[in-house]
Amino acid sequence: MLTMADSSSRLAAAGRIAHTLANELVQPVPAFITQFVCDLLGPAQPLGVLFYGSVLREPDPDGVLDFYVIVERLEDWTSGYFAREANRLLPPNVEYHEIPVGGRIIRAKVAILSIAQFRRMTGRATLDTTIWARFCQPVRLVWVRGPEAADAILGCLVRAMGQAGRWAAALGPEQGTADAFWLALFAHTYGAELRVENGRRPSALLEGREERYRALLPDIWLADGLPFSREGDCLAPRLTPQLRRSMHEGWWLRGRLGRVLNVSRLFKGAFTFEGGARYIAWKIRRHSGIELPLGPFSERHPLICLPYLLWKLRQAGFFRRRG
Repeated sequence: MLTMADSSSRLAAAGRIAHTLANELVQPVPAFITQFVCDLLGPAQPLGVLFYGSVLREPDPDGVLDFYVIVERLEDWTSGYFAREANRLLPPNVEYHEIPVGGRIIRAKVAILSIAQFRRMTGRATLDTTIWARFCQPVRLVWVRGPEAADAILGCLVRAMGQAGRWAAALGPEQGTADAFWLALFAHTYGAELRVENGRRPSALLEGREERYRALLPDIWLADGLPFSREGDCLAPRLTPQLRRSMHEGWWLRGRLGRVLNVSRLFKGAFTFEGGARYIAWKIRRHSGIELPLGPFSERHPLICLPYLLWKLRQAGFFRRRG
């Protein structure tokens, strides 16, 4: 059966996508997460705070939570001039925070984006896969300024989902299940980001959420006006040879640029990753039991001080313990 989208079916599909994502945003989260975010923000009034990542997929209070703080302007977040300008040039900046909640230390990585950056990095013109690849996955809106802010953030998530589905059509098989298209997409996005993951990571993103992704993919294609055939669980997007070739060339560019961008972010993080050394020290303590003493400079610039930190680890017997 070949599915062609007229204007009414495209609108209906877009409405279903927005409804699905809005419903996910308002699902409850544990109280300690809400309290952590309130303590993190203090008097700050961003547009919203999104909770995503591995701890959302598999709850672990002892793990590191992942948040994106969406601000109206970068100046609305407390950071120094250099860090703010670095975020303007190469978003997002990432910070590490430890806050006591209910007698327990809660840890989180917090990324900062302006709403303009969020829109741009979920749009079709972006060459950076970082943001839309994350936000086609389920997220929770754990703090929001008001209805207008919620609508602006939801609009970006809808754009991210549209990007993901469109690239899944081009990077997936000529025909196959929805799962096959999503697995192909996530394998490509991980490759573009140079992320150190095992081979099961793309499938882990789908596990337990297969129905969500299966329902969304045809609606994304309908909303995008992309014709496709459907026979049972088998989908076949009808991309013209020219469009498929053009998108593969576009992905080649995004893949190469993604590597450059992520290496550049690592370099930027040497100067802007607030609390990064505490994050490294916590990871080492969690996995080895070794306490890594930190000074003020190494707290602020963990990557610059990496040789010193490695020397400290060697003194503490870290490498001997690991054989």
